[in-house]
Amino acid sequence: MPDLGPHAVFILAAYGVTFVAVAALAFFIVEDDRTQRRLLAALERRGIRRRSASTSAKPKGGPAEKPARCT
Repeated sequence: MPDLGPHAVFILAAYGVTFVAVAALAFFIVEDDRTQRRLLAALERRGIRRRSASTSAKPKGGPAEKPARCT
């Protein structure tokens, strides 16, 4: 292990706290993803569909409108 000098305890503690914080954030992100997928599946079972999953009659890729100019 490299010599960290008199501040070794502080440096190692900072690395430890950072590791715990990043691991906790990753855990909460994964848990939230699972929760959102469960909620989405429940809504789809009730017949509520996502707008992005719908098939529209209009073709996409038509000419884009120019935004109104403010003067």
